[in-house]
Amino acid sequence: MKLVKHIANLGYGSRKDVQWMFREGRITDLQGEVLYADDQVGPAQVMVDGEPLDPPPGLLLMLHKPVGYTCSTKDPGRVVFDLLPPRYRLRSPALSTVGRLDRDTSGLLLLTDDGQLLHKIIAPKSKLPKVYLATLANDLRGDEVGLFASGTLLLENEKTPLLPAELEVLGARTARLTLHEGRYHQVRRMFAAAGNHVEALHRERVGGLGLSALPEGQWCALDTAQRVELFACP
Repeated sequence: MKLVKHIANLGYGSRKDVQWMFREGRITDLQGEVLYADDQVGPAQVMVDGEPLDPPPGLLLMLHKPVGYTCSTKDPGRVVFDLLPPRYRLRSPALSTVGRLDRDTSGLLLLTDDGQLLHKIIAPKSKLPKVYLATLANDLRGDEVGLFASGTLLLENEKTPLLPAELEVLGARTARLTLHEGRYHQVRRMFAAAGNHVEALHRERVGGLGLSALPEGQWCALDTAQRVELFACP
């Protein structure tokens, strides 16, 4: 792929925009030497405005999503893509969230432009657990651990019982819940079925990958070791 097309596909602008960037001397090699549009240089050797070129397709990001942001690009309010460089919206192939966290849920959110990787992560056969920390409006009754682990809990308007889930009671109104599937608003609906209401919800882990020290609102590209960690769950 020609360098102009590659840079344009990363969202830096149209091909015409990128050609102008070359003419203005904004695209250089690692030593700061100005590059030309027809130069045969690998993407890893390219700098734009003094910064390394964004990663090529196959990108996998981890974002610490704050409350108040949605995962839909069509939402008129704040969306998770507002937390990324603007050009990331323009990448081709497009960058998508791996599943969703609703507006009132914070925590670990993955994004990728690799369709096969996305499906591998969300596919039931991957069996990647998702771990949530829930703060509840009312005290736990005491039967929730058995109820959620039973494999018989049926959510409202559904015909298939939930898979067994593990609940760790942390306090009268706080609990950690590990799911092995991903249904619509599942955590909130499970506690509603148990007569409670989730006041705050935070996703701590997906598979073997946790947020670690990533600050709220920040993101990072996952390297090979972190990708292995994602799928290395107990």
